[in-house]
Amino acid sequence: MEHYPGAAEWVPDTGGLPRVRNALPDCRGCDLWEYADQVVPGDGPAEARMMLVGEQPGDVEDQRGKAFVGPAGRLLDKALVEAGIDRADVYLTNAVKHFRFEERGKRRIHKTPAVGHIVACQPWLVRELAIVKPELVVVLGATAARSLLGTGFKVTAQRGQPVELPDGTAAMATVHPSAVVRSREYRRDFGLFVDDLRAAAALLG
Repeated sequence: MEHYPGAAEWVPDTGGLPRVRNALPDCRGCDLWEYADQVVPGDGPAEARMMLVGEQPGDVEDQRGKAFVGPAGRLLDKALVEAGIDRADVYLTNAVKHFRFEERGKRRIHKTPAVGHIVACQPWLVRELAIVKPELVVVLGATAARSLLGTGFKVTAQRGQPVELPDGTAAMATVHPSAVVRSREYRRDFGLFVDDLRAAAALLG
């Protein structure tokens, strides 16, 4: 496993989300900043009751500097509407804040973050959780689950079930919306994804 210095020395101890956003571009906690166009901060209100945590920015997010604005983000928007959740009310972020990719010709193809990247970036996520203090965290996919729930957690086996983060915060895991975008059984998998989001909304009451 690659060992990186980690983000801790760049993460502000005080202040709110604007201070986090301002500090993020300076982070050198791992090597991903060297290759990505820009860091992608979380997005949403500091008082959000629900936080959604994905894997990493994609190609579109890296170009625009905003979370969940590419194909997976558009699908997530559609699913949130179906589930009766207003995107403006939730805080959206990623376990890893830079886009990891490999180049194929002129295309940049998503590459799953290494464990070292997930561990290095974790202090940013911890700080976001401390500021927002969500009542519920929705974990989107295996990388976010690795960061928040540890290596023993399997999204496919435990999706849609109430769990807790190590600090006791209520949580629930589901697949990453990019998995639904790529699915050969799109209608079925989109419906299951919406069901999970509805279950999350019900947990908040």
